[in-house]
Amino acid sequence: MQTGKPNLANFPQIRLQNLSSAHKNILLVGGLLIGAAMLMPNTNHVVPTAQRIPVALDIETILPQVSETVETAPIVDNTPDYERVIASGDTLSALFSKAGVDQQTMYKVLEADLNILALDTLLPGNRIQFWLDNVGQLQKLELYFNAARQVVFTRYDDGSFNVEEINVEGVWQNRILTGDIKGSFYVSAQKMGLAAADIQRIEDLLKEKVNFARDLHAGDTFSVLVNDQYVEGEATGSSQILGVSIKTGRSEISAFQHTDGSYYDAKGRSLVRAFQRIPLAKQPRMSSRFNPARKHPITGRISPHNGTDFSVPIGTKVVAPGDGVVSLVTDHQFAGKYIVVEHGGKYRTRYLHLSKALVRKGQRVTRGQVIALSGNTGRSTGPHLHYEFHVNGKPVDPMRADIPMANQLANQELRSFTNMVKSRQALMNLG
Repeated sequence: MQTGKPNLANFPQIRLQNLSSAHKNILLVGGLLIGAAMLMPNTNHVVPTAQRIPVALDIETILPQVSETVETAPIVDNTPDYERVIASGDTLSALFSKAGVDQQTMYKVLEADLNILALDTLLPGNRIQFWLDNVGQLQKLELYFNAARQVVFTRYDDGSFNVEEINVEGVWQNRILTGDIKGSFYVSAQKMGLAAADIQRIEDLLKEKVNFARDLHAGDTFSVLVNDQYVEGEATGSSQILGVSIKTGRSEISAFQHTDGSYYDAKGRSLVRAFQRIPLAKQPRMSSRFNPARKHPITGRISPHNGTDFSVPIGTKVVAPGDGVVSLVTDHQFAGKYIVVEHGGKYRTRYLHLSKALVRKGQRVTRGQVIALSGNTGRSTGPHLHYEFHVNGKPVDPMRADIPMANQLANQELRSFTNMVKSRQALMNLG
């Protein structure tokens, strides 16, 4: 007798045809059950111990973490509550008002700005941004001058503000511009891509050497080596004139910037007069020294003193320590009446708490010229002159800084300067 598992295929086809529908259904279900049993694993077959592969299961990573709440980082909205690109005619009070910031808070920001005075230097095209909290209090204010310079004010718990100046060095790239004089030097240089400010700087440098209205003629040539600043590929608008050469007839007039920021001709002779240390006719008493790490006596916070204070009576004559152009004459809630003078290249001077300004914005001044009278305006502890000296936009101690004090480079420095001139002249000739 044959044993084993039944097979439907063994049933004669004639017998299947003679079965009733009910029997056919019973037979079909039974066959399906038998087939399923055949496919089930044989529990009697055990894998030998030597062949078993242990698999570590991390149950905690498989099961959902129902007992712990998954914390997600909050989404921070860094969008300012009010933002504006400065346009001609904008005023500080109007900007704060449009941002919903009251005048009292504006004065606190101005007080924090005393050491930098950035708000007074906003120009069309710069950007101002305000961040407010849920009750409308100013928490942060940012001034965007360009990719290389921003100033940020942040609120302390007591309602006062901290100010931070962010300066990015970026990358400086040389650019050579050459051309022929066709008409005026100004128009010719502008057509070659030189900025108006750079053209004005060149004319100021060489005004004692050449009369730009009379001495230059068609066919004369010029070459300029410019150093432009870029931050992440964006031009900041800041540039330096490294060298300039104008050939007219049989003569050549040139100027080159030295490492001290001043300009000299190819033989190392200064094109501008040297600075004097103190912007006063007589040696006064110094009442407060330059101290960038000064701490506030009450709060203990760093409150830099970016200038040098001279104790002088109201009405004392203040003189320009070097040749330059007045870039700002204004009144400030805390700095009082003050003046800023640009000295070309990388130097700037600033004079605070004046009683009277004797110059106007855009006016050229010379070393020793009286530009103001000292006073006691703004937030001041008494009559004095607050004097600041800036190099490349940063305040330095005018009593100790290495500033141009001579009209001729010394021998060792002259050799270094001469080698640099030869290198720059080669670049300019290539251009």
